[in-house]
Amino acid sequence: MSHDIGAGSLLSGNNAKLRKRHFAELRLKAYGITAIAVAGLALFWLLGSVLIQASGAITETYVTIPVELEAKRIDPDGTGDPKIILRGSFDKLTKDALKAHFPTVTGRSEKRALYDVVSGGASFELAEMVAENPALIGQTIDYRFLASDVADLYLKGDFGDLEMLDISGKLTIDLDGDDARITSDAADFSRVLAEVNERLRTDAKRLRRQAARQNNAVSVYQARVNAAVTEEAKTKAQAQLDGAIDKRDALLAEADALETRASAEATTDSATEVLDEGNRSVFIHVDSGWLKLTALTADGAEGKVMVPPNGAINATSDWEFLMTDLPETSRKVTDTQVIALEELKSEGAVDHVFNWRFFTSSDSREPELAGIRGAAAGSFWTMLVTFLLAFPIGVSAAIYLEEFAPKNKFTDFLEVNINNLAAVPSIIFGLLGLSVFLGVFGVPRSAPLAGGIVLALMTLPTIIIAARAAIKAVPPSIREAALGVGASKVQTSTHHVLPLAMPGILTGTIIGMAQALGETAPLIMIGMVAFIVDVPGGITDSASVLPVQVFRWSDFPERAFEAKTGAAICVLLLFLVVMNALAIFLRRRFERRW
Repeated sequence: MSHDIGAGSLLSGNNAKLRKRHFAELRLKAYGITAIAVAGLALFWLLGSVLIQASGAITETYVTIPVELEAKRIDPDGTGDPKIILRGSFDKLTKDALKAHFPTVTGRSEKRALYDVVSGGASFELAEMVAENPALIGQTIDYRFLASDVADLYLKGDFGDLEMLDISGKLTIDLDGDDARITSDAADFSRVLAEVNERLRTDAKRLRRQAARQNNAVSVYQARVNAAVTEEAKTKAQAQLDGAIDKRDALLAEADALETRASAEATTDSATEVLDEGNRSVFIHVDSGWLKLTALTADGAEGKVMVPPNGAINATSDWEFLMTDLPETSRKVTDTQVIALEELKSEGAVDHVFNWRFFTSSDSREPELAGIRGAAAGSFWTMLVTFLLAFPIGVSAAIYLEEFAPKNKFTDFLEVNINNLAAVPSIIFGLLGLSVFLGVFGVPRSAPLAGGIVLALMTLPTIIIAARAAIKAVPPSIREAALGVGASKVQTSTHHVLPLAMPGILTGTIIGMAQALGETAPLIMIGMVAFIVDVPGGITDSASVLPVQVFRWSDFPERAFEAKTGAAICVLLLFLVVMNALAIFLRRRFERRW
């Protein structure tokens, strides 16, 4: 009986241990699945954010405007010489075309905003087209001008869309020159006034949130004043405290003014809301005309004619009420540009085409003209120099260390330092290149030659380590068989060992080159961050590279460069994926099983 009880207890204990072990295995699997899921989500989020950012660079925008190619401004003598034509006043022709298309734009600032609808480089492209076809001189043609970055972003919806408001009444407009008095036989203006007031309250809430954050700064500076031990430190902290208090109080005062203004207009039927630059812009589109409201009441509005209607407006129901989502002072695109672009869009004069320019143009200060051709060419020449230096030297060093070098303290010292060099931060190699190759040997600054040498030094340890591992993986029987039939040590290494180890060597080399392709810090140190417009034609020409181009564009203030940055990152990632896929293909295609 006692024996049966002991056996049962032992079996129960074994079952408990088995369940515990199964639970541990399941827990380990859960950890692994969780880690993979987190890594996958992080990768998906990273790639998704980059692709969304790059989507704005897929297309570019053109606006078609009639332009008169006056001979007196292009080629007064009628020579037809392309050199003379290219020196013509095409910038003036472009501005005249815009003024002729929008004759009501008369103010200096409004004209400047109108001219910014098209790219600064559009006139040069017009000049090149006319130089190639001088027969166009003297004609009026419909020319597709490249839109500026601001116009492109607005037409793509990145600066917000015009919000169409509900209307129910018939519109009447009394014109007095460029001024207009606008009324409706329904409560349309009352509803718009309520909407404007609601936006004012929203602005007031935003200002109060900013004031609350500024109040946190007040608390921090007050603590510094209390903790100051010297008079100088106390004076400095007190100045910072006073500045923070002034900013907070100014924000609160502005919020109070907006709330008071909105409340007064909401409770008084005769109150007038002035629609200045700090308020939302409200437009009326009627009979191909555009009016911008300057003052708004519950009964009607006053406005300025931006584009005159085709005729008198009297009790028409075919009209639109539109409002911007931000005040003019809070957005890049001005009201003049908004109306000009909306008018061009209604005329069917706006085209979105695939942005081949991004791949065929070099860098530019104008976002709509910038491309990656120069940086891609610089990356090609830099990688060529890197490969031609790092591959033969790295493979030769690996063969020597693995096949010929004696095992002593010196070779052990070399192996330790090669492994250490593989972990050295890349910027250290940039400092080395700056001080030695540029400073001592006089290698051209900002050239692929200098960048290639620096990246070759950085890639060399990776290639040596990968090549040694591939050579070591070749079975000793291959060497013994070659030596047994009379081959020398050199013949054995070059004719038998090296070809069998080459797939592994190439795999390590491609991975090292892919790492070098994405490096930025060492190239910045040797001056490859400079603004280079020309496409490099050799290893000694000034150039930039793709990762440095991404770094530069990400630091530019123009919003359109955000999309360019994302697109350049996608191109760089594509190159890296292709190089790593090539490494995997070579390993699987030529890998031998021993």
